[in-house]
Amino acid sequence: MLLCSVSAQAQTKPEETEVWSPEPARVTPATATHAPSDAVLLFDGANLNEWVSTAAPDKPAPWTVANGVFTVRPGSGNIQTRRQFGDYQLHLEWRIPADIKGTGQDRGNSGLFLASTGANDRGYELQILDCVNNKTYVNGQAASIYKQSIPLVNACAGAGEWQTYDVIWTAPRFAEDGSLASPAYVTALHNGVLVQNHVALRGETVYIGKPSYTKHGRAPIKLQDHRHLVSFRNVWVRELETAN
Repeated sequence: MLLCSVSAQAQTKPEETEVWSPEPARVTPATATHAPSDAVLLFDGANLNEWVSTAAPDKPAPWTVANGVFTVRPGSGNIQTRRQFGDYQLHLEWRIPADIKGTGQDRGNSGLFLASTGANDRGYELQILDCVNNKTYVNGQAASIYKQSIPLVNACAGAGEWQTYDVIWTAPRFAEDGSLASPAYVTALHNGVLVQNHVALRGETVYIGKPSYTKHGRAPIKLQDHRHLVSFRNVWVRELETAN
């Protein structure tokens, strides 16, 4: 107690605990229609130049673009970004058709794969689905880390309304021998509401069985063709740091 008192008395000026440098970089913040100044714009409203076919990454993304929006072309396959990312902040807006039919998983189904680790649906999926008055398994509803983490709340807007995902992705780290050094973490907000709070993932998304990890590095972001007419707009990403 005496040592603490002496130390406190030795610091007599507030300036002694002020830090002036280095200064954080200046970033112009996002607006409803513009990305932050340091973001990579993944969709500019006009084309899908930042996206490719997952099945054939040397070919352009085959989904449709119209009126500042791009939409799944059912049966054409998943699409993923040309670029690869490590840790990042992502903003994405999505919409289920107002006249959607079906129930359960057959109602406006798509997926945001936070890292695509291979063909088809390999990677880590944040589910997209209409979950207003639509009952399904809770670890498969909108804003779930599919088959892994149930969202804290159901923050879905109605079919036909634009919805937002804001995600902080921390990529997994691997040792030289391929063993897991640190898991992936996800923090996600759905329509401005916290739904995943720094959740540690148990591995890549799987439909059947238990998730597990396979060593990988930087990876594309992927969107799923689940044969439903889900639309997207205003997609941007801010890289935070490089993953292993």
